[in-house]
Amino acid sequence: MDQQRRERLTALRRELHRYPEPAWCEYWTTSRIVDELERIGVDELLVGPEPLAADARMAVPEEATLTEWHGRAREAGAREDVLARCEGGFTGALATVERGAGPTVALRVDIDALPISESDGETHAPTETGFRSANEGYMHACGHDAHAAIGVGVLEAVVESEFAGTFKCLFQPAEEVIGGGRAVAEAGVLDDVDHLLAVHVGLDHPTGEVVAGVNGFLAVRQFAAHFRGESAHAGGHPAAGRDAVQALATAVQNLHAIRRHEDGATRVNAGVVSGGTATNIVPEQATIEGEVRGETTELMEYMSERTDSVVEHAAGMHGCEGTVETIAEAPSAESDADLADVVYAVAEGVDGVDSVRHSAPLGGSEDATFLMDRVQDHGGRASYVGIGTDHPGGHHTPTFDVDERSLDIGVDVLAGAIERLW
Repeated sequence: MDQQRRERLTALRRELHRYPEPAWCEYWTTSRIVDELERIGVDELLVGPEPLAADARMAVPEEATLTEWHGRAREAGAREDVLARCEGGFTGALATVERGAGPTVALRVDIDALPISESDGETHAPTETGFRSANEGYMHACGHDAHAAIGVGVLEAVVESEFAGTFKCLFQPAEEVIGGGRAVAEAGVLDDVDHLLAVHVGLDHPTGEVVAGVNGFLAVRQFAAHFRGESAHAGGHPAAGRDAVQALATAVQNLHAIRRHEDGATRVNAGVVSGGTATNIVPEQATIEGEVRGETTELMEYMSERTDSVVEHAAGMHGCEGTVETIAEAPSAESDADLADVVYAVAEGVDGVDSVRHSAPLGGSEDATFLMDRVQDHGGRASYVGIGTDHPGGHHTPTFDVDERSLDIGVDVLAGAIERLW
């Protein structure tokens, strides 16, 4: 990569890092990406509801939250035309370049941030260099700022190359809440794709290491379990109440007692529990926000079915009603080995790469799996590429940062692989 492009992508990544936005609220981010896409020049640019199936969006925040971030983006200088198209949380963009006969290749990058307060320590590079988050309480703590910059760099490289075919670059919203992948998949905008690449930096791989085809995605379901009982005076008439928190406590204990399955790994977590209003009132309502995961989609469904049963029976034991609401979910997926072979071969010749692995497990969940499954179901191939990066803090921590040398590597590996898929 030439020095001018390197400096431009580094500056873009830092600008995106400074203005992080949560899922479905990436208004300013989308506007800034659209600036870059128009600068490069594309044949088609979909922004707003066009590349999203509205009813398939998951974990969309309340209208007040969407409106607040829409206003923040306007104050930060987002374009009015982009804000109008994205209103209501229809963020992200899909750029298409047509270069004659050939395969249709797509790259997916994600663009949302996390609700984490960024470190203001003197040794934290974004603080030292002046691009620490300006949206206090939110942070690019998983590298999506780098992903977006890599996506722009790959698009620019493909436009300038001898690539023959159609290239689609998807800047997907709402990955952190597992909310955007299904909406893109069900919109059908990738149904003609022959080869899909998705990318993530880090994943505990150092700068200079590339994983050509990440596997080991855990299927996931995030849920909210609601318990409803009846309040009463805790001192005067305790037996008149139906204790929702007691039902919740029984459910939490028994969620962790769900028997594991011989077919593979399973997970369960009651991440947020709440209920009650005062010490002298038998709690009338309580809620668990949790998740289950499985090594396969079938194992996740096994855990989900038992979760629903646990909630129902825990509520019944204490005279309460219990319901479970799915907030978001994503299936498992596998990278295609023959597509990973292409990435592997290209990565071996890229400057700065000193280690290439054909495969490695993710050990987590990702809604890119919706897109991978969709492309594969339509006869295409998909691979999830890991671009290693040294980071002082782990993913989803206040000190997370990206080694910006990884931007070069990511662009060169992905653009090189795309050009080879003639």
